[in-house]
Amino acid sequence: MTCLHTPSRRMALGLIGATLVLPRAASAGGLDTVSGSAFGTHWRIAAPAGSGIARLAPGIDSLFAEVDRQFSPWRSDSAISRFNTGPAGLHTTGPALIAVTAAALDIAERSAGAFDPTVGPLVARWGFGPIDRGGAPDWRGLSAGPAGLAKARAGLTLDLCGIAKGWALDRAADLARAAGFENLLLDLGGEFIALGRHPDGRDWRLAVEAPLTSGPPPAALRLPDGAAAATSGMRAQSYSLNGRLYSHIIDPGARSPVAGGLRSVTVVARDALTADGWATALCAAGEEAGPALAERHDIAALFLIEDQGAVHEIRTGPIAEVIL
Repeated sequence: MTCLHTPSRRMALGLIGATLVLPRAASAGGLDTVSGSAFGTHWRIAAPAGSGIARLAPGIDSLFAEVDRQFSPWRSDSAISRFNTGPAGLHTTGPALIAVTAAALDIAERSAGAFDPTVGPLVARWGFGPIDRGGAPDWRGLSAGPAGLAKARAGLTLDLCGIAKGWALDRAADLARAAGFENLLLDLGGEFIALGRHPDGRDWRLAVEAPLTSGPPPAALRLPDGAAAATSGMRAQSYSLNGRLYSHIIDPGARSPVAGGLRSVTVVARDALTADGWATALCAAGEEAGPALAERHDIAALFLIEDQGAVHEIRTGPIAEVIL
């Protein structure tokens, strides 16, 4: 995910290119849309024409503002920043931060540390994040429980940028359901969750953008009711130096940006938090270990790998069921 923050205009423009998009044909007649900005990127909702979707906008804006106050490492007054600058031991905090941290630690364990929510100082070292203090990553030094969050040493920091946007999208879907909306597609910075069906009576559809260049979409997906999709990859934040591409996706084992030809991973899951977290984990695992990890956990994933100027796919789990 894009790290939750309010960036400069220059950085925001570099972050907005999403790797999943609503196809133009799907965004034509028969739909109303409403949109806004959050976390240095965009949000958008598409729904059947005449459904009154615009009335959701104030609630979505308020929801995302609260998420930012909880999870943004760019804000010194956020709940996560207070935890990061605090001493070792137990910290009382809100249920949202506890729940997302618990989910992050679960994926960290299941991915053997490919997803590491303590990787923030390494992200900053390579020029992509604000957590410029703290020692070596060690997700096992964190714990989450009903009483709050605990860390084994003062220098340990928490970075939920690889999963919190998915959680925010799930909460937006909850808000829409509570308001009585049954058919819509929510987009938060290129992560999507579908409710119901398109006005044409079919599942909602997405296009997977070319991972680095403006070529034709390499794949299209359908999202059944309740399903979510997220992509992690090089397109959102990366730079080239001496012929090598450096991205914001950090390999915790190597303590450096992911190397090799893997350019993006798209995951379809039962909720956006799961899709977001596993897309991050599989991308961090790399082009060899990532597909093996996805197969082991039966994750619906599409890997796009560049080799000598050509891009090829690896499909895992039930992803074939949703590729058009």
